[in-house]
Amino acid sequence: MTTQATTITARTWSVWLVGLLVYLVAVFHRSSLAVAGLAATERFDISASQLATFTMLQLLVYAGMQIPVGLLVDRFGSRSVLLTGLVLMTLAQGGFALAHSYPAALVARVFVGMGDAMTFICVLRLVATWFPARRIPFFTQLTGTLGQLGAVLAAVPMTWALGHLGWTKAYLLAASLGVALAVAVLLVLHDSPTTRHLRGPTLSFAQVRHSLASSWAHPGTRLGFWMHFSTQFSATALSLLWGYPFFVKGEHQSSATAGLLLTLMVLAVMAAGPTLGWLVGAHPWHRSTMVLVIVSSIVTVWTVVLTWPGHAPTWLLVVLVVVVGIGGPASMIGFDVGRTSNPHERLASASGIINQGGFVASLVLVIVIGVVLDWRTPGGGSDYTPSAFRWAMSTQYFIWALGLTQVVRYRVRTRRVVDRDELEGIARGA
Repeated sequence: MTTQATTITARTWSVWLVGLLVYLVAVFHRSSLAVAGLAATERFDISASQLATFTMLQLLVYAGMQIPVGLLVDRFGSRSVLLTGLVLMTLAQGGFALAHSYPAALVARVFVGMGDAMTFICVLRLVATWFPARRIPFFTQLTGTLGQLGAVLAAVPMTWALGHLGWTKAYLLAASLGVALAVAVLLVLHDSPTTRHLRGPTLSFAQVRHSLASSWAHPGTRLGFWMHFSTQFSATALSLLWGYPFFVKGEHQSSATAGLLLTLMVLAVMAAGPTLGWLVGAHPWHRSTMVLVIVSSIVTVWTVVLTWPGHAPTWLLVVLVVVVGIGGPASMIGFDVGRTSNPHERLASASGIINQGGFVASLVLVIVIGVVLDWRTPGGGSDYTPSAFRWAMSTQYFIWALGLTQVVRYRVRTRRVVDRDELEGIARGA
């Protein structure tokens, strides 16, 4: 049985820092294709739909592994699963660097997705174990926020590396980051303040089914899932693949401006995360209200951009990436709802269920954008038009409609079974 920490010690900081660095590298690997999309179409001679398949497979593997990874973390602890994921990412990114054919590159991205899937849930479990309960929402947000520095490294230094070092050397350099981190995980990271390796009970198939069913049966887990589903996908689709082509081809911005816009989106994520973490910790009863307000703002700004006559002005695109970027840390609110709705022994499993939401939505959007671009681009190829991008980006409204409907639905159900006084007592440190 894991004992909840009551103080923050030097060991807490060191364990959290190592876990954070692994997550940062995972975000870097996940985002490294965003600025290499046009280079990938030339290297592998592929269409928009085939380019989207890279991200589609990566997201599909990531989303599909969330529940198995959650069960693995509950059974074997964060340290073992995190190390396994780091090794997988390192080897896969090295394979991607050396790939010269489209099928080989696809296989490499699949394993990048597998390794990526093993990171965030592990770090969430570490935060929930090593920090006092009332500090968990803040450090959960801070972890997600600082982890986005990986996307900054993918947006700016990776662009430079691809231009000056070439595809193979750039991606081999990226893969090398995992070697030093693996050593740090082995030396520093412990599963809990009382043990290096935390092992849960062996689970039979019937017990696994019961655990997952119990987590999903609680309306708070479902609310967390739909919160994650509704908030994240727009930022994920832009940062992972379609942002750079959209700004360059759809809005006629320069390559430098497109890179800066993607970087600004990451900075917006980093700025909003701690603020949302504080708000969630101080006002846990209003977590769903925060999500509804943020998603409504994202929908509004996208509507203005897509209906703007001609190309949207740069200042409006700045507003877009800032507001869309806030959706990233907003998705983390779903994990906090899941945490307060489930016992500690199935926390990682519940987090895995919730973490599927945003990545399922992102997967659908990435695929649909590629299909619509190919459909609306005369003669095919990568010469996308502004009109094609308006059609493609408008498909987001179907996903928002579903997500917001479900958030409202399960918000009502969750409030029927959750004790408001208990939630606010935790926020006050009672």
